[in-house]
Amino acid sequence: MESQPIADYSIAVVGAGPAGLYAARMLAEQGALVVLFNRDIKPGGLAEYGIYFDKIKMKEGLRKQFQQILEMPTVHYFGNVVVGKEADISLDEIKAMGFDAILVTAGAQGTKWLGIPGENIPKGVYHAKDIVYHYNKLPPYSHKDIYIGRRAAIVGVGNVMTDIAHWLIRTKKIDEVIAVARRGPAEVKFDKKEMEYIIANLDLDALDEEIRRAKPIMLAVGQDPDSAKANILAALPKALPAVSKTRFRFDFLASPTRILGEDKGYVTGLEIEDTTLVRVNNDTRAKLLGSRRNLYVDTVIFCIGDKVDEKFGLPVQWNEFVKNPNPRFPVEDISYEAFDPDAGKPIEGVFIAGWSREASSGLVGVARKDGERCAKAVMQFLETTKPKDNPAEIFQKVENRLQALKQPVVTQTDLPLLTAAEKAKAAELGVEDFKFATNEEMLQVLGFQLAKG
Repeated sequence: MESQPIADYSIAVVGAGPAGLYAARMLAEQGALVVLFNRDIKPGGLAEYGIYFDKIKMKEGLRKQFQQILEMPTVHYFGNVVVGKEADISLDEIKAMGFDAILVTAGAQGTKWLGIPGENIPKGVYHAKDIVYHYNKLPPYSHKDIYIGRRAAIVGVGNVMTDIAHWLIRTKKIDEVIAVARRGPAEVKFDKKEMEYIIANLDLDALDEEIRRAKPIMLAVGQDPDSAKANILAALPKALPAVSKTRFRFDFLASPTRILGEDKGYVTGLEIEDTTLVRVNNDTRAKLLGSRRNLYVDTVIFCIGDKVDEKFGLPVQWNEFVKNPNPRFPVEDISYEAFDPDAGKPIEGVFIAGWSREASSGLVGVARKDGERCAKAVMQFLETTKPKDNPAEIFQKVENRLQALKQPVVTQTDLPLLTAAEKAKAAELGVEDFKFATNEEMLQVLGFQLAKG
């Protein structure tokens, strides 16, 4: 088949985080019409609302890159538009507009839970996403009532745990933070750099005791306790000075089984079951031992990953959108093609990247590469098909549909006004960075007339 100029094709990208934006740039560089639909008013996704709030230099650098992408002549941005089965516009509606391909880079909007008793206690139980979005001022999480007591258990030992601990230790300055790990000291997942923010508060004697307790179990599965300890302490030479007296410690080989306080409506403790380590098919797994004990905390925060939105409009299995197991257009042996397991075939022209493809798999750098690889898969696909419709006509259909929505829709021409308003507010308050914490404030700054009542 004779290939068409890519400028004849139209591509919808759902989600304007790093994966979606960098994919959009690659496709637009080839001349394709790219229409970005974004849930939030601002672009950036986890680059804007997931990176720790005081990493301002990093965020500013990314914002400038995203602005450059949105200034490309064939890129069109529509923010404050939710895509889903029960949302502003459905995936089927976007398909019906005649796009030649759709990239789903909407992130992983759902949250994973353990399913243990007490998770629904109204005061003191949170998922990490609640906290991260709260301190990064993502509406409506920015105004969510977050109760943080004096002693908190964080379930999980990855980079998200270090971000949450960072906030609890250096901003909230509570009495104690306990990182609870189902496995042992050799299987922590955080980076040394992230640990530098909190390691000055680490109780070294408690760590020694945890290593001593875990040592025989680790040796039995071929793990080196001394190396594990050295890895945890690797951040010490560049530790930030402590700004609180918060005690930070680990509780390894511990699996949460119940959050205490259901009868009171607030957290009074976390029940955990001791585990050991076993080898299964060259992998190390945690095995429950039956013995239980309580951690007397008043806040429990889960840092155990995210899952995709089951109401988005794509098939879901094991908390993920289903990918084609035998991709027609693989890139670096990765499948980016959406798949319908009931029909047993790919969903023609629909691709998945970023956290929508693999939830909780790194932040900006990983998402960027994934988006760009997905764009390559899309370009391979476009070489096998003719354009469905004139790009200008498709764009007109999009505009007509969005004009029918009840709420304001934000475009890339609006965003510089919002940026300027936030910079002016930061200067007025004498702070380095400022964000409006509600959609209403942002829309008012942009001059939209909001419906009352």
